[in-house]
Amino acid sequence: MSRILAIGDVHGCYRSLMSVLEAAQPGSDDALVFLGDYVDRGTESRQVIQWLINERGRYRMTCLRGNHEVMMIESREDRWMFERWREFGGFETMLSYGVHNCDDWHARMPEEHWTFLLGTPIYHETDSHIFVHGSPEPLVDIAKQSERVLVWKRCDTMEPHKSGKIIICGHTPQRSGLPWNLGYGVCIDTAAVYGGWLTCLEAGTGHFWQANQEGEIREGDLEDPFP
Repeated sequence: MSRILAIGDVHGCYRSLMSVLEAAQPGSDDALVFLGDYVDRGTESRQVIQWLINERGRYRMTCLRGNHEVMMIESREDRWMFERWREFGGFETMLSYGVHNCDDWHARMPEEHWTFLLGTPIYHETDSHIFVHGSPEPLVDIAKQSERVLVWKRCDTMEPHKSGKIIICGHTPQRSGLPWNLGYGVCIDTAAVYGGWLTCLEAGTGHFWQANQEGEIREGDLEDPFP
């Protein structure tokens, strides 16, 4: 039976990504849904983006947009956003591309990487789940919500969505290292770039696999919902 595997905020932690996928063993029938924030803070943003580009033909893959991708894209033409992005982890991203502070930094990055980033959607919906980086407004149809809400609204403000579907999100680091299960939503940003874990969650069963930058692996099941 095919699975839907959601992967939380990678933030340039390429080794964690390779390890968690090795643990989850996705097959050609499985769907991989990445929740955004592939770049910034970690040291391997270029490797993460290149892997996503290379493997799109191998897996049924959906790569959503996170707020760090938004900042990176807007930084190309907005000097204020560039300074903000650089302080929020963009400096490490530029270093991964071998680029230092310069006016044409974005032109020195591969065009296929920009094409990938610009092509990322802001949500993915199935019959039972809504996958998104941030947290949707509860009383607004998902298709009518703004990008700003879906990539920036923190998941600790989440409420049940009018659709009745379960929200799977990232964006709000869980310093416990464990997914936060609200019943109507699950946050799987488990602070990979802060020395925590990168989480891959099987949406249908609540089973998850985790890996860190040291290559350690662990797995478990979602705890019962708690406020």
